[in-house]
Amino acid sequence: MARKKVLVVDDEKLIVKGIRFSLEHEGMEVDCAYDGEEALEYARNNQYDIILLDVMLPKQTGFEVCQQIREFSAVPIIMLTAKGEDMDKILGLEYGADDYITKPFNILEVKARIKAIMRRTEPKRIMGEMPSARTVESGDMRLDCESRRAFIAGKEISLTAKEFELLELLMLNPDKVYSREKLLRLVWGADYPGDVRTVDVHIRRLREKIESNPSEPQYVHTKWGVGYYFQNV
Repeated sequence: MARKKVLVVDDEKLIVKGIRFSLEHEGMEVDCAYDGEEALEYARNNQYDIILLDVMLPKQTGFEVCQQIREFSAVPIIMLTAKGEDMDKILGLEYGADDYITKPFNILEVKARIKAIMRRTEPKRIMGEMPSARTVESGDMRLDCESRRAFIAGKEISLTAKEFELLELLMLNPDKVYSREKLLRLVWGADYPGDVRTVDVHIRRLREKIESNPSEPQYVHTKWGVGYYFQNV
């Protein structure tokens, strides 16, 4: 089995050293970067299984780096945020992060969260919710469920693993309304430590990619006070 490859980005070298030592002890391959520009260079030139990305970085912030990585990669990203900074967590998700860990953290928590997000981002079928289908279509949108690729009017759109799984689940169950809590449990897993705002942020980002007018969605609709559903067109 190939070794998992991780990029750790933080300007505090002692933190990076500790994370690197611990992850290498787990058999992972670790690259390290200490500012935003260096992180982007590593991300463009290598294939990673996960990226740990601090918010406060020299040259470019972690938010800026995350946003730019999302232009060319769907690699899972865990943001490292200051303790108690809820806005950092929300912004991280807005910019495309998959998860966040607050500082100061225990290295055992870091390892557990990395393993959990790797499990969650592996392609999976959601039992009882995913009918067998190679492709699913609605209007000018098509999902290839085997290759996990999405197309609108024949043009491929770039979705993160969670964005794809959300869209796939909703498209395969049209008109079925899912609460935010159920979507969080089905797509992120029962062990996910985040809250339902994660779902709202991912739905918003998904709409920005698939809807011609995200404020008046054609596909992914909101049932106010209940949740979200997909409407075939």
